[in-house]
Amino acid sequence: MGRYLDSIPFSGIMRIRDMMFGIENPYRLDQGDVGFDAPDAVKVAMNQAIAENRTHYVQTVGIPRLRELIVNKLRRQNKTPIDSVDDVMVTNGGIHGLYVVFHGLLEPGDEVLCADPMWPSTRGTIQSAHGVPVDCPLYESRGWRPDLDELESKVTTKTRAILLNSPQNPTGGVLTRTDLERIATIAHEHNLWVISDEAYEDIIFDGEHHVSIASLPGMYDRTIPVYTFSKSYAMTGLRLGYFAIKDPAVRERVKKVLYYTCSNIGTVVQWGGVGGLEDAQDQVETYRVELQARRDLFYAGIRQLASGVLKGEPPKGAFYAFLQIDPAWRPPNSTETPKSLSWTLVEYLIKDGRIGCVPGADFGPHGEGYVRLCFAKTREELTGALASLKALLDVQT
Repeated sequence: MGRYLDSIPFSGIMRIRDMMFGIENPYRLDQGDVGFDAPDAVKVAMNQAIAENRTHYVQTVGIPRLRELIVNKLRRQNKTPIDSVDDVMVTNGGIHGLYVVFHGLLEPGDEVLCADPMWPSTRGTIQSAHGVPVDCPLYESRGWRPDLDELESKVTTKTRAILLNSPQNPTGGVLTRTDLERIATIAHEHNLWVISDEAYEDIIFDGEHHVSIASLPGMYDRTIPVYTFSKSYAMTGLRLGYFAIKDPAVRERVKKVLYYTCSNIGTVVQWGGVGGLEDAQDQVETYRVELQARRDLFYAGIRQLASGVLKGEPPKGAFYAFLQIDPAWRPPNSTETPKSLSWTLVEYLIKDGRIGCVPGADFGPHGEGYVRLCFAKTREELTGALASLKALLDVQT
């Protein structure tokens, strides 16, 4: 029996989804989904694939045209010095990409340096591969970036890899080129792999620029960058992602995991990815501009309507507000100190305000005292949620 799975917790996000299904007319700011639809180019390509009966088995690693376009994108946009289409494998979304990479790379007991707070599904994925996540705190005072001296101090003889996620979920922190250069030095000096989760590469604000660590000199040799179509192309439900590996031995191991978890990715969805890469890049930028406008709208509302209970600076990337909770806040008619302030607030906002959100504690110990809300929803949903926040939190003043 797979008893080791008993020690891997479900993300609290699943509990929150169950709670939200019982709420009438909810504000779904708990889900990391965008309030857009997939570009027409994606839908046209998928419809064409169905009409042309492209519904049979294909290559496990992905259809040739999609992999060719991914290689071109990695070279052009991410500056990754990729030599061959053989490096690229297509996956059933970003989380599947991380799953097959960790299962193909890690030996039992291998340690992976991870951000705290961090998307909880990644922690569970490492543990399912018999790896050990080692928390490296992110600091709000540093723009939700780590202290790299502290990160290096956590390297041991068991450390196998560093996991990066920039722009970051849940905080929106963005690693600078200087950060990445220091991390690259640490990886070289300690002979470590870098797994770079770049799901939010296109969602970056205020003139910031996303830099892939695989583009730095010598780093593609030891970096596995992982991407998804979910966020950039509003394709969360279609499940399409990819990664690139230069090392042939590791690539063959990961390919086995890919095959045994998913014989091949849905053909129609892959052709949708082709349509996105061929004809939807302008739409990706349109989405980004609108997301920055929604971010600014939401944070203006927080400053005006949250009565000081929630506060924080707008993120440089991704589409989450990771807000600090006033430690003095308590639900109405309660004076007890809660075991988890973040869970207490979330349960109150869901039950009394219909506002979906995620407790910071679900992302790791350093997330306690914060709450995550997604501002990628429609403006109507955001303004409704803000009005509900005001009604709830004004009671506290």
